Amino acid sequence: MHRLGFVVKRPKRRLLKAEAAKWEASVAFYAALRGEAQATEADGIGVHSAIIFVDEAHFRADAELRSKWVLRGEPAFADSTSRRLGEKAIYYSGVCLEAGTVDTMTVSETCTAATSVAYLQQRRARHSGPLIVIWDKRPAHRGPEIREYVATAGLALRLVALPACSPDFNPDEAIRDRAREEVTANTCFRTAAKVREHPDRFFAGLTERTDEVRQRCRREQQARADALVGVANVVFTQTDHVVLTLDSA
Repeated sequence: MHRLGFVVKRPKRRLLKAEAAKWEASVAFYAALRGEAQATEADGIGVHSAIIFVDEAHFRADAELRSKWVLRGEPAFADSTSRRLGEKAIYYSGVCLEAGTVDTMTVSETCTAATSVAYLQQRRARHSGPLIVIWDKRPAHRGPEIREYVATAGLALRLVALPACSPDFNPDEAIRDRAREEVTANTCFRTAAKVREHPDRFFAGLTERTDEVRQRCRREQQARADALVGVANVVFTQTDHVVLTLDSA
């Protein structure tokens, strides 16, 4: 195979159910949001919106297999006692790329619309300006609890749903992957409490790693939107620009 020009690569999933048109619309919309926020900030018109990408992460007590260094010819093993699937630590986390910050919240049982509201309330309490939350369309991000909370008068919170099959568009995916590489890779923990200790320290340490967060969390959507932000800036500095409407969960 090498003689024929082939090499071994770790494959990346190509999501065949993804809809290219919706991806392009999502990129354009995100670029417009960034352009609007930057133009508003430059004009001194109130406080600009903070754009937060949110997702949930599950860290299981059983070993999460990742690559590891071994001597040539030696097997690569990760010891495991096959802990129950219920032994896990669950987190909400939200990435603000502009600030390089990550805000987290632990969940005791499972993620629901009610826990999503609790996380949104936490974010709302920690940021005084308008918030734009971008996340996927999983059931925990929808429901009557979400709709009721978003309808709160003066909330200044808008929700945007990512298109289906677009994990590469959510910077928070990079935070979850980094945590697995640094603290849970190839390690079997005995209990959910034990596994939680390690992501807790990881997330706490991100406050000192803002530049790294900005760099590592850039995803496909951000790269593709960069080329459009300049155009969006021109649009939003016009007197009669179009007012954006956003999808609410």
